[in-house]
Parts: sequence; C-alpha cells; structure tokens
Amino acid sequence: MKQIVICRNGGVMKKENIYKFLYVVSIFLIIVFCIRLGIDYFNYDTYNNSAPFYTYVLVNGLEFIVPSIIVFVVAKIVKKKYNK
Repeated sequence: MKQIVICRNGGVMKKENIYKFLYVVSIFLIIVFCIRLGIDYFNYDTYNNSAPFYTYVLVNGLEFIVPSIIVFVVAKIVKKKYNK
C-alpha cells in the first residue's frame, strides 16, 4: 500500500520521495550559504567593521549550515524508513 502526501498546490508526492525533496533543500541551504558568504566578503570593510570576518562566517554557518545538517539527517532517517 503506497502512501501519498497532498501538497499545498494540489500536487501529489509519494512519501517515498520526500527524502529526495529534503536532500534538495539541504543542498539549497549550502548553496545559499556560499552565495551569502561571497556577498558578505565583497561588502566587508576592514576599516569600518569592528567584528572580524570569521564572525560573519560563524553567523552564516549557524543560519544555513546547521539547518542543512538537520534536514540532511532527517532525509537519511526518512529514506531508511521507506526503503525497508
């Protein structure tokens, strides 16, 4: 018996494929982290900012990398659950 999830836009996604969506979200968060870090690097001014650049890296890491890891682990758990 296959289970399905009804998406908000009326589409249907099989529960077996949810882990693929979670992997895409995880990769998307890492890509956004890289883009945001690049933007911060070009906008960073050593003379006007009192905080060192690695604080920007740490904050962006907390904002994007930690949720990406959490989503990735959830995707692994979901994949393991539905591949049995």
